[in-house]
Amino acid sequence: MTDTHDAACHCGTVRFRVRLSQGFDSRRRCTCSFCRMRGAVVVSARLQDITFLSGEDNLTLYQFNTRTAKHWFCRTCGIYTHHQRRSDPTLYGINVACLTGISPFDFAEVPVVDGIAHPSDTGGASREVGTLRFGPAQTGPQADLAVVKRA
Repeated sequence: MTDTHDAACHCGTVRFRVRLSQGFDSRRRCTCSFCRMRGAVVVSARLQDITFLSGEDNLTLYQFNTRTAKHWFCRTCGIYTHHQRRSDPTLYGINVACLTGISPFDFAEVPVVDGIAHPSDTGGASREVGTLRFGPAQTGPQADLAVVKRA
């Protein structure tokens, strides 16, 4: 299955089209320090499967630590659009929130991968360490009970 999506940053300056060869099956979050703070849900795309329609010159690059991964942001609105993966530099991670008509809240579950013990550092395989879950808010007496239990 191959899905093609239009995408843009918040202000619309950066616009691109991307083919997702695995559709949304590649969705994930990461536990590394940067991804933890950024909080995006990403999907994978091959480097050749992204085409910039406008604003590519408005992207700014951020790199840290090994400087292998390349994280791009719109310099106008600051939105993270995509990054070249450290674990597989032949792939981009695409911010699903930038895809037209898609929200990170559309996914009931998102696998979380271990970016702290990164495969490039450990020599092992990428491993899943948890699942991010999203569901409807509870209302009524059960919701009040849930709040009391958390306190």
